[in-house]
Amino acid sequence: MKQCIRNAAVAAGLLCAAIVSAGASAATYTTILTGAKEAVPNTSEGIGAATVKFDATTHVLEIGEAFAGLLGDSAASHIHCCTSTPGDGTAGVATEIPTFTGFPLGVQTGAYHHIFDTSLASSWDPDFLTTHGGSTTGAEAALFAGLNSGSAYLNIHSSAFPGGEIRGFLIPTSPVPEPVSIGMLGLGLPAVLMMARRRRKST
Repeated sequence: MKQCIRNAAVAAGLLCAAIVSAGASAATYTTILTGAKEAVPNTSEGIGAATVKFDATTHVLEIGEAFAGLLGDSAASHIHCCTSTPGDGTAGVATEIPTFTGFPLGVQTGAYHHIFDTSLASSWDPDFLTTHGGSTTGAEAALFAGLNSGSAYLNIHSSAFPGGEIRGFLIPTSPVPEPVSIGMLGLGLPAVLMMARRRRKST
């Protein structure tokens, strides 16, 4: 578990670097991913953090994730949109399938950063495109609305939970992340892992 925490700290650092490097014009959304937040809550002690920056004007979708302690091996990660109730429910995949390009698979701890061009159809789930007018412009507008309303979530699927082991609804933050927010996100993941380790020891 100590190694898991160290890996998580490194992953969180990479995630923070991704946040800092993102353009100031993009809207920013963050979340903490847990098993308890899945549509069918599970007992996984896995934890994750994600930051998404989206600028429909320049067609840039930047995603940073860090995760640790999954019960199963990572199998996929997506953004789903849009639920009928903000912060609750399920929705189809919005972003590319079967998973984000380059997302680390077959691991229980990892970090990810990628920039997508949302003017390309390949950045989207074909069903999401079809549902929103068959164009990337329609898909961009739908995702932007879902992100701003709290109706889009990011999750990580694993071999133990094919339907999703950890997830979190993406919440809008300030257009340019404040230094304190960046620091809290970076420190939050290893801190939560440490608390989970202490809970296990006490039981």
